[in-house]
Amino acid sequence: MSAPIYRDALWDGASDPAVIRREGTDEWWMFYTQRRALLEAPGVEWVHGSRIGVAVSTDGGVSWQYRGVVDGLDAPDEPGLNTHWAPEVVLLGGEYHMYLTWIAGTPSAWAGHHRHIVHFVSDDLVSWSRVGRVDVGDFVIDAAVACAPGGGLRLWFKDEAADSTTWSAVSTDGYDWHREGLVVGGAPHEGPNVFELGGWWWLIVDEWQGQGVYRSTDGIGWSRQAARILESPGAHPEDREIGRHADVLVTGDTAVVFYFTHPGFDGSELSDASAPAARRTAIHVAELAVRDGALVAHRGLPDTSARYL
Repeated sequence: MSAPIYRDALWDGASDPAVIRREGTDEWWMFYTQRRALLEAPGVEWVHGSRIGVAVSTDGGVSWQYRGVVDGLDAPDEPGLNTHWAPEVVLLGGEYHMYLTWIAGTPSAWAGHHRHIVHFVSDDLVSWSRVGRVDVGDFVIDAAVACAPGGGLRLWFKDEAADSTTWSAVSTDGYDWHREGLVVGGAPHEGPNVFELGGWWWLIVDEWQGQGVYRSTDGIGWSRQAARILESPGAHPEDREIGRHADVLVTGDTAVVFYFTHPGFDGSELSDASAPAARRTAIHVAELAVRDGALVAHRGLPDTSARYL
């Protein structure tokens, strides 16, 4: 069954999951956007003002316990309630790095507000130190970071000032980034995620009708796969909707994809979702595999009581 693996204990708005193992332990940490789905507020203010929630699993993903939110993600000169979205958390050179989407305040509308990617570091996943803004644009969100095949690092992100398409930047150390150019154009999309599996590099993007899939031999030139993943509904009543903003975790030759759904989604825009039932979200996991050169996802797990991490 494709039952939810996690729902946020405070606001019931867990979205944009990113999962990483805490080195030297059996702990798996899930960082996520804690949307305020229960908030009565105008427009899309409930999507803003979000913190980064944390849930931890010590049994290989069978269960997840809420650990609160990440503090210290605002600059000293920008206190107050701001918006934190879509954390990307990676381990680089023995140090954890978070690349966070940051927006000042709690806007009630999408347009007219700068969005930046901000960099933080930590040695324990608990306390984070601010490095600073990643200078790749003023309307950029949804960072994804991976080791580049030719060496160094590559950052993929959504540029809303460029028709909401995917762009990239490169770095040798994860601190200094240089914008490259367009990676995936065409129709608007968001939430890029990049990983290596089955002898290929893969890039998935949230197209709001499932995840678009692109394949590459070098992590630079990409070819689109005809079929999306997470487009068809799962079997569980809470998983009958498209899979949104996904994060892939590869362990050896196997992989799983974490994603979120709006179980009460009725097809309306988020700004029209006036009731908590339409706003609430749930985190799910699916098996991911490469078959005949194509990326496929099976929503849910064969045994929800078994470890999968």
